[in-house]
Amino acid sequence: MRLLSSAAAIAAALILPVATHAADAPVQLTLDASKPGTVIDRNIFGQFAEHLGSGIYGGIWVGRDSTIPNTRGIRKDVVVALKALKVPNVRWPGGCFADQYNWRRGVGPERKPAVGEPNTFGTDEFMDFAHQIGADAFVSVNLGSGTAMEAAEWFEYMTSPTEGLGAERAKNGHPEPYKVAVLGLGNESWDCGGSMSADFYVNEMKRFSHFVHNFNPTANQPMKRVAVGPNGDDPSYTEAVMKAWSARSFSWNIEGLSLHFYATGGWPPHLSDTGFGEKDYAVLLKDSIRLDGMIKTHSAIMDKYDPEKKVALVVDEWGSWLAPTPGSNPGALAQQNSQRDAMVAALGLNIFARHADRVRMANIAQMVNVLQAMILTDKDKMLLTPTYHVFHMYVPFQDATFVPLTFDAGTYTTNGVTLPRVDAIAAKDKAGKIWIAVTNIDPKSPATFHVSLAGVKAKTASGQTLSAPKVDSVNTFAAPNTVAPKAVSAKVADGKMTITVAPASVTVLGLE
Repeated sequence: MRLLSSAAAIAAALILPVATHAADAPVQLTLDASKPGTVIDRNIFGQFAEHLGSGIYGGIWVGRDSTIPNTRGIRKDVVVALKALKVPNVRWPGGCFADQYNWRRGVGPERKPAVGEPNTFGTDEFMDFAHQIGADAFVSVNLGSGTAMEAAEWFEYMTSPTEGLGAERAKNGHPEPYKVAVLGLGNESWDCGGSMSADFYVNEMKRFSHFVHNFNPTANQPMKRVAVGPNGDDPSYTEAVMKAWSARSFSWNIEGLSLHFYATGGWPPHLSDTGFGEKDYAVLLKDSIRLDGMIKTHSAIMDKYDPEKKVALVVDEWGSWLAPTPGSNPGALAQQNSQRDAMVAALGLNIFARHADRVRMANIAQMVNVLQAMILTDKDKMLLTPTYHVFHMYVPFQDATFVPLTFDAGTYTTNGVTLPRVDAIAAKDKAGKIWIAVTNIDPKSPATFHVSLAGVKAKTASGQTLSAPKVDSVNTFAAPNTVAPKAVSAKVADGKMTITVAPASVTVLGLE
């Protein structure tokens, strides 16, 4: 869960080359649907649920006897909200928590609590939750303080037929073996996962990859294994893991390399989650787009050992990490979620889409009540955050084919911080429909987009836009719809689409 500061060279990286022009000048975009790019893997819209703060207990799990409406102890309101996002996968149980987790204490009728962890939400409850929201399971095993045997037995419990440890699972009420789509081979092993050198980690990772088996593979969904990757810009893990992979024997393999990235505005996290001004808005967004340069840095190393891009770069923790909400437990990593966070989400998803050839999975941190959450809960109350709304608006981009856009992003400058003025991506879904997402980063001026639609026959464009009264506007339990998407349409004529969007806004349009 912890990211050390990155090198200054990457700090200046921007999403696109920019040039200065008037703040009110229309943005000219050119879309050519005849030149489609890579499929934007739906798994980049993955989620992360760690046993941290109230992310699990109170956020997802309330218990079967709770007066809060639930299905087998899992909140119904949260399930309904997450199903609407078409969540592709959920990473669990951590995070740093994964490398101290003993799965044995969280199964069966008699749970064995640990310090600060009741273990009432364990393997069977997580699998039930993933099934309820329609998501694949991404299980991170304890490589830090556990053993390969413990991890192997855990996967035998989850995935084997009703024999061996599968019989124990069946006795616990789950005769059908579970499907595990992704195996995480540790978490941040360079720090909270064991402070391992890159070479030491590689040796451990090889053992776990070899001995942890999936007994329930499917032809259309073989389990993917994700190795721990770099600490920020440090290339040592990327080099060591990819070098070992390129010389691997038949006994082990990986399909992904993990990258963690948090926008903080400078380590340690200190920016306020509410009540901030334009400078802190710009500082956090400038920090967030360093992700583009970081992906390029590690992709170049991966290309050296894997030019065919067989191993995905998996950004399985990303988002904004701010100072804890005043009055909250600092260790719970609770923070509010503003329109600024919505901008961080849109810019991050755009970066992943542009790197879809290598980035094929990502997990925003986190799903409920922790860091840049989709959902906030308080006892029986629940609200959707601005980040949730961005993910919902971007659902059409799941498994759509990237369509190149060319445009001059311009610049927006405040308090000595310079950013692109705008950002945009486009894609074609499986039905052939074109979708365009435009982001106006400038918080003071509207932006008008003129989009040339080469190769697209369209008469109308409609969708949703997300803006707010202020960049620090948030949804609260008293006012849950302060930041909410609104229907929007655009003019389409003579092969061009024109739309004007609000300052600091995210807009997604479908062409018909």
